[in-house]
Amino acid sequence: MSTASGAKETTKGETAKGGVKNIDVTILDRQYRVACPDDEREELMASVAYLDKKMREIKTAGKIAGADRVAVMAALNITHELLSAKTGAGFDLGEYKRRMQSMNSLVDEALASQEKLF
Repeated sequence: MSTASGAKETTKGETAKGGVKNIDVTILDRQYRVACPDDEREELMASVAYLDKKMREIKTAGKIAGADRVAVMAALNITHELLSAKTGAGFDLGEYKRRMQSMNSLVDEALASQEKLF
């Protein structure tokens, strides 16, 4: 699997403990092997693509040289995004999920009462 950002996945089929597979990913043209449960693979690949994108943005800006420095700056930027979201300065994913679950429950209740009419 390959994304436009350059993140790539190659599943070698090697299974570690507990149904966890080793997955080869590429971030900023470097190969890494990551152990990942099958049910978390999609989230891992989204994380790989996001990190690769952020690192490429920093590298393209040209102000920082060296992959280790680019990685640290990307980590700082992503951490800032996360903390901003948690403190209300950004999008609160937890609150969004709670509200969606509440709305789903209300819709389910409304549909259940409608089904009784027919």
